Amino acid sequence: MQKIVHLKSKKHSMIIKVGRVPEILHWGANIAKIDPDLILSTERPISQARLDVDVPLSLCPELGSGHFNAPGIEGHRHGEDWAPVFEMKALTCDEQSASFTLEDTVAKLELLIEVKLDFNSDVVQKRITVKNVADKEYCLGKLSSTLSLPNHANELMTFHGRWCHEFQTQRLSFEHGGFMQENRRGRTSHENFPGLFVGSKGFSEQVGQVWGFHLGWSGNHQLRADVRSDGRRFVQAGELLLSGEVHLKEGEEYQSPWLYATYSNTGLNGISERFHEFVRANIIKFPTKKARPVHLNTWEGIYFDHKPEYIMQMATEAAEMGVERFIIDDGWFIGRDGERAALGDWYLDEKKYPNGLEPVINHVNEQGMEFGLWVEPEMVSEDSNLYRQHPDWVLSLPGYQQPSGRWQYVLDLQNPDCFSYLFDRLNDLLTRYNIGYFKWDMNRELVQPGHHGKPAVHGQTKALYRLFDELRLAHPDVEIESCSSGGGRIDFEILQRTHRFWASDCNDALERQAIQRGMSYFFPPEVMGAHIGPAECHSTNRRHAINMRGVTALSGHMGVELDPVKESAEEKQAFAHYIQLHKQYRDLLHSGRSFRIDPADQSQNIYGVENGEEMLITVCQLAMPNHALPAPLRVRCVEKEATYEVKIVEMPHTSFQLMKQRPQWLDQTLTLSGDNLEEIGVTLPILDPESALIVHLKKM
Repeated sequence: MQKIVHLKSKKHSMIIKVGRVPEILHWGANIAKIDPDLILSTERPISQARLDVDVPLSLCPELGSGHFNAPGIEGHRHGEDWAPVFEMKALTCDEQSASFTLEDTVAKLELLIEVKLDFNSDVVQKRITVKNVADKEYCLGKLSSTLSLPNHANELMTFHGRWCHEFQTQRLSFEHGGFMQENRRGRTSHENFPGLFVGSKGFSEQVGQVWGFHLGWSGNHQLRADVRSDGRRFVQAGELLLSGEVHLKEGEEYQSPWLYATYSNTGLNGISERFHEFVRANIIKFPTKKARPVHLNTWEGIYFDHKPEYIMQMATEAAEMGVERFIIDDGWFIGRDGERAALGDWYLDEKKYPNGLEPVINHVNEQGMEFGLWVEPEMVSEDSNLYRQHPDWVLSLPGYQQPSGRWQYVLDLQNPDCFSYLFDRLNDLLTRYNIGYFKWDMNRELVQPGHHGKPAVHGQTKALYRLFDELRLAHPDVEIESCSSGGGRIDFEILQRTHRFWASDCNDALERQAIQRGMSYFFPPEVMGAHIGPAECHSTNRRHAINMRGVTALSGHMGVELDPVKESAEEKQAFAHYIQLHKQYRDLLHSGRSFRIDPADQSQNIYGVENGEEMLITVCQLAMPNHALPAPLRVRCVEKEATYEVKIVEMPHTSFQLMKQRPQWLDQTLTLSGDNLEEIGVTLPILDPESALIVHLKKM
C-alpha cells in the first residue's frame, strides 16, 4: 500500500511517496491539496533494454536495487553486505517533518531518514542515521543525503576558490552527466565550499526557479549533482569518510551531517532570503541582543611587534574613530615573535607585557570598548614548549614525517590529555582576563590526520565541536569568530558554536566585492566580517580610495584593519565617517532582507537590504563601464502605490573622471512613487572604475 506524505511550509510543499522506500514526487511551490489520482498520474513507464521493474530515486538510493549513479550508502562487513536493499519499517510524520525507518534484514542494517521543512523560512533539513544490528562489525564508506529535482532543473552554479579568493562562482550545464566536488582538506576549505545551486536555464539574482543546497559540516565532504540517463536528477551531499574511518560494532550508529536546502521561484534572491531567515532563527546564537560592535584588529597594524603602551595608544585613537571592540591579534603569548614558534604555549609573554595584560584590557574598557584576543588552539609549533614536552600530541601517522603548514602542526583533539590542556588554557584566559571575544584561527589543512594510526578527520571535527561547546557552556557571554586563514572554515554547523566569520584574509575591496557576494547567498551580513583596510592592500598591493574600501566593508559586520596611530588625520576622519555611516544603518543592515539586482552592465555589482520601510542600495562599479551612459537603477522590492524619498548617502569624494556634468538629483532628495521606481528608475552618474555609491530609499 502506497502512501503520500505532504510536508508544508509557508510557501512550499514537499510531497513524498512512500512505498518500499520513500521518494520525492514534488519539492517546490505550495500544493493546496493532494488529488486522489496523484500516485496513478506519476507512475513511470519502464524502458526497453533496462531492468524489468521501476527503480525509485529514493531518499537513500541503493546500488542493490538498481540505482547505478551514486548510492546513498556504501560499506561492507568483511567484504559482505555491500549492496543493501531497504524496506520501510515505520513512519512518523506531521505537517513539517517526517521520519522514515527502513531495514535490510539480510545485511542487518537500519536507516533512519529525517526530513524537516521549516514553516517560516521554507528551508528543508535532511540527515540519515545508519545502525548496525548484526553481531559483526560494519565498515561504513559513505552515507549521504539525497534530494531529487525536476527535469527542468538544468543549470548548475557551483563554488570554487583559494586563499584570499574565496566564494568564486561558475555556471555549468546540467543536462547530462553531472558535477562532483570532493574536499579532503580536513576543514570546510577555501577551495570547495559545500554549497551549490541548481535551477532553470539562465536563472539569475532576480529571475528563475532555483534549488539551493548547503552541507553543514566542518570537515571533509563530498558534494555531487547527477543527471541519470533517464533524465531524473538529484543532488547528494555528505561527509567524505577516509578509508576505514568509521567502523560500527553491534548497536552502534553513524549520523550524517545535516543537509540544508530550499527552493525559490524568484531567483537567487529568494534562496538567500530563505537561508538568512533560517540561519537567524535557528543557527545563530548571539549571547545578547546588542548591536554588532565595530572591530579594530591589530594584525595588519603591528603584526608581532607588541608594545603595551603603543597598543594602548592605538586603542585610544580607535575609540575616537568609533571602534567598539578592540582585538589584539597574534604575538601576545610567550615566545611568539614570528610565525615559526610558540603555538601551543598559551601563556602571556611577560617580556612584552611586564605589567600583565590587565592594564591594556582596562585601558580598552575605559575607552568604552570590549576587549578581544586572537588564539589558534588546534595548532602547535615544533619550536614550542608544548611540542618539546608532548610531541605525541600531534595528529599524525607513526613512521612518517608529514609536511608542516604555516610552519605548524595540528594537535590531536581526540587525545584526552591534549583536549584537557587546551580547554584549561582557554578557560584560564577567559577566567583570568575580561575577554569578551576570541578570534579563533585555524591556519592549515590536515595531512596524515591519524589517531592511534587510524584516520581521524571525523573524530577531530567532532572533538572540535565539543571543545567549542564546553567553552561556551563555561563562558556563555563570550563571542567567538571562526577564522581559518580567512574563509577556510565557514558552514552552518560551525556557526552553531560561533558568532562571526572572517570571510577572507584579503582586504582588497575589489576582491571583497566578489567574495562577499558569494558568501551572501548563504549567510546574513551580521556574521560576515568585513574590514576597511589601509589604502594599499597588504595581500594584493593594490590601492583603493577610501570610498571603495569604506562602502565595501559597510554592508557586513564592520571593522577596521590598521594602525590608527600612524594614519593621517584625514584618513582617520574618513574611517570615522564610514564607521558612523555603518552605525546609522546597522539595524537595517543586520536585520533586513538582503537582495541583489541583475545589472544591465556586468561590470557593476548592485546589492541592497530592505525592511519594508527603508532600503539601502549599493552600486559598485567594478571595472570600466560597458557603455558611455549607465542604465537606470530600477528597484523591484517597492510597493507600487507607495511614495518614497530617494537620496544619495554615500558617493566618491574625488571628482568623477568619466563625466563632465553629473545629474542634479545627486545633491537633492527625490520623491518618487513605487511604480516609477520599478518601471522607470533613477538615472545614475557615470562611476569611475573601482568606486561606489549608496542610495537610500524611505517610504513616506
